[in-house]
Amino acid sequence: MDPFGKLGVDFSPSELRETAYEILVGACRSTGSGRRLTYVSNSSLKERSQQSPPLPQRSIRTSAASKVKKALGLRPETKKIMEDNSGEPGSEGHGNAERKRSGFTVGELMRVQMRVSEQTDSRVRRGLLRVAAGQLGRPTESMVLPLELLHHFRSSDFTSRQEYEAWQRKTLKIFEAGLLVHPHLPRDKPEPAAQRLRQILQAASEKPIETGKFSESMHILREVVTSLACRSFDGSLSGICHWADGIPLNLHLYRILLEACFDLNDETSLIEEVDEVLEQIKKTWLILGINQELHNLCFMWVLFHQYVATGEIEDDLLLAADRLMVEVEKDANSTRDPEYSKILKSPLSLMLDWAEERLHRYHDIFYRGNIELMRSVLSLAASAAKILDISHEYGKKRNELDVACSRVDAYIRSSVRSAFSQEREKVISGRKSSRKQQSPLPALSILAQNTLDLAFTEKEIYSSILKRWHPLATGVAVATLHACYAIELKKFVSSISELNPEAIQVLLAAERLEKDLVEMAVADLVESEDGGKAIIQEMAPYEAEAVMNNLVKSWILTRVDRLSEWVDRNLQLEDWNPQVNKGRFAPSAVEVLRIIDETLEAFFLLPIPMHPVLLPELIGGLDKCLQNYIVKTKSGCGSRLTFTPTLPPPTRCTTSSKLGAFKMKDRLFMGPGRKSQVYSRNGDDSFSVPRLCLRINTLYNTRKELEALQQRTLVNLRNSGFPDDQSVANGKLALSIALCTEGISQISEATAYKIVFHDLNHVFGDYLYIGDISSTRIEPFLQELEQNLEVISLTVHDRVRTRVITDVMKASFEGFLLVLLGGGHSRAFTQHDASIIEEDFKFLTDLFWSNGDGLPADLIDKLSQSVTGLFSLLKADTGSLVEQLKCATPDSNGTSAKLRLPLPPVTGQWRPTDPNTILRVLCNRNDKMASKFLKKTYDLPKRSKHNSSHDAL
Repeated sequence: MDPFGKLGVDFSPSELRETAYEILVGACRSTGSGRRLTYVSNSSLKERSQQSPPLPQRSIRTSAASKVKKALGLRPETKKIMEDNSGEPGSEGHGNAERKRSGFTVGELMRVQMRVSEQTDSRVRRGLLRVAAGQLGRPTESMVLPLELLHHFRSSDFTSRQEYEAWQRKTLKIFEAGLLVHPHLPRDKPEPAAQRLRQILQAASEKPIETGKFSESMHILREVVTSLACRSFDGSLSGICHWADGIPLNLHLYRILLEACFDLNDETSLIEEVDEVLEQIKKTWLILGINQELHNLCFMWVLFHQYVATGEIEDDLLLAADRLMVEVEKDANSTRDPEYSKILKSPLSLMLDWAEERLHRYHDIFYRGNIELMRSVLSLAASAAKILDISHEYGKKRNELDVACSRVDAYIRSSVRSAFSQEREKVISGRKSSRKQQSPLPALSILAQNTLDLAFTEKEIYSSILKRWHPLATGVAVATLHACYAIELKKFVSSISELNPEAIQVLLAAERLEKDLVEMAVADLVESEDGGKAIIQEMAPYEAEAVMNNLVKSWILTRVDRLSEWVDRNLQLEDWNPQVNKGRFAPSAVEVLRIIDETLEAFFLLPIPMHPVLLPELIGGLDKCLQNYIVKTKSGCGSRLTFTPTLPPPTRCTTSSKLGAFKMKDRLFMGPGRKSQVYSRNGDDSFSVPRLCLRINTLYNTRKELEALQQRTLVNLRNSGFPDDQSVANGKLALSIALCTEGISQISEATAYKIVFHDLNHVFGDYLYIGDISSTRIEPFLQELEQNLEVISLTVHDRVRTRVITDVMKASFEGFLLVLLGGGHSRAFTQHDASIIEEDFKFLTDLFWSNGDGLPADLIDKLSQSVTGLFSLLKADTGSLVEQLKCATPDSNGTSAKLRLPLPPVTGQWRPTDPNTILRVLCNRNDKMASKFLKKTYDLPKRSKHNSSHDAL
């Protein structure tokens, strides 16, 4: 697992380790090697490979307990040894008189822990002394350490020329990794120094560099390396050299240092001197560009990786990684560095993947004896998921419970499905071996009991752990088991054609299992916010009894199919003529309701045991036929959008079009005495206003009868000895009732908009305010509208009459607004026309009020606000309108007068403060000032005289 990315340079582990050690010694050279620690040798240890130095044994009697171990929840070494060897005579826990003490410093300890030979250590320290002598106390972070060592080392410092050349190649690779491949500051464009360094490295791969005091190649290398290492954000040379703090080079080096904290004799334990060692390691922060956040992240990964690499035998390491995860989460919450967020993703993703691989099948891995380990793995996964969510959103995190809960939900479902599948395979295998028995239990009966056992095991062992992150853990597991068994039951049911003893056993076992699972789920969900409705709804009933009543279902299917055919046939013959329907309802609807009522009565008289579960199926079939009838009843009637004209784009009013351009012959053609050809056919139209009213009455009567039918069904249920469960009776008929309500609304709106925009268009869209305002007022429209209202009043049922008339009023008001704001090139208004328009609208509202016999005044006032609010704009002078438009346009503030304002969007809400509304009023304003403003500000074209007002409206 490589969480920090590839280096892109071919380093061996020993080369990286030696580089890390050089940095450590260089960082610590000015502070000494720390206090001396006491160690003992152990002659019984087996010799390791010749490449590794001898490993000293520490005395178990340390001066003080490790603060780091305590913070990470790790046991002290003394306690651990005593626990591991308890009860064993002569164990290390009882002391060893043969041990011989020897002194070690922290520096010597780090050398041993990092597997660095004494020769290498001596060479590095000699080199640093030479560097220090030549730098006059210059701090290590202000120099390129490999460069200085390269300058001061000679081949005589090494055991052979080959070793020296290998070290030189390693050093040059450090330059390549730290200055070219992973520089501290990214390079936006090629730099001459970088190109020169590549050339030097290429040449050095063929012939070693001469590093003598007066070497020209060394002089050039120093200049190139220094210029690259001392760059800053502003291009100037920095006092700190950046050669090892590029990501991920610094993270790989720092990881190697942290890995030295593990005991070489027991790789599952941190050394007792971890506090002192970490203090020394932290001295490399300035050189490596490490901070507390990166330290926490790297140390967490090292602990986790060590746990995995050592066979996952020391659970304390996982617990320590989880504790450090808490600090990493705090860092992720408080840090807004995108680079840190990017670094976070890889190690956390690897840890999360590792944890989820186990949690998706936790039944196979965790058991009663190691359940606490599952708690640590869960905590690790939940924390990693939350941090990744924070990192992805750059601080805009979701609810922490949602992140953890959704993950744990997936673990539960995955592992439970796996456990159920294993139980299923066991049952199948056992069923094959028991075939010779006379009456073995059916496989699904056995599986039902095993499934219940799984549910109880889940609740007893696992749910107590899972509930910390998922409050409905038991409910989710139970619902998943319920769904798993449902799949097997469905396969079984599809394979049987009639009831038999095996089928009865299986179905009864399924009923008992479902009852127990539902009770268990309800008990777990009772304290949840919504009572666990989502989980309960997820547990779709098995409906085992439905299989036993298959004949009844066949009966239901036959009756429903018969009704469906009748609906299709008779709707084709329906005339929808109110003159031949004295009851004001379509005969087909009366017949459909009669058939449904008779079918329900026959259902309750069937001589078989009845179950409420069968009733929804019957009602569902009847409801489907009813929906078909309702849909076809409203089919073809149109809707509001069918008749509402499209709002034309804003154009400038032609100021000369008000009188001169409008001739008398045009007035005669468009006046109220002439109706459109479409309107003249309305008397024979199959969707005329009277016929539409009949459809509304039919849907209203159907809805009323269905509500009464539901009540009769409840009475039949009670008379048959079943509980008064209203949801059983009206659960699906409610769809038809709702569809009736929706149909009434649709046809009512369609009727209203058809009257205003289609039937009366000749006295409204094609007439109102065309040309001379005073000569084309609203009286003709009001006269014909009143006639249509009388038809509605005489035809529509009194319980829905108000709704239809209200929709007509809404359509009239909307049409009135369209005339004023989008009425075409032949409509042009002046400021003085406002009083006439306001008076006409008063006449319109009076028609619907009808001296108190019509619609309520408060309803009229409420719906007319969009029109009355427009009058203040119509009365305003053009200059005032221009200023209002500028103030209402969001982007107009601070804009130069010479610049154009943005064209305001069409909001669909006509208000005096809406910029689009003000713009429309200006577009229809008949004066030169408005036209000039619109041309200059929006470059709006003049209206084309080829477009009629009917096209515009």
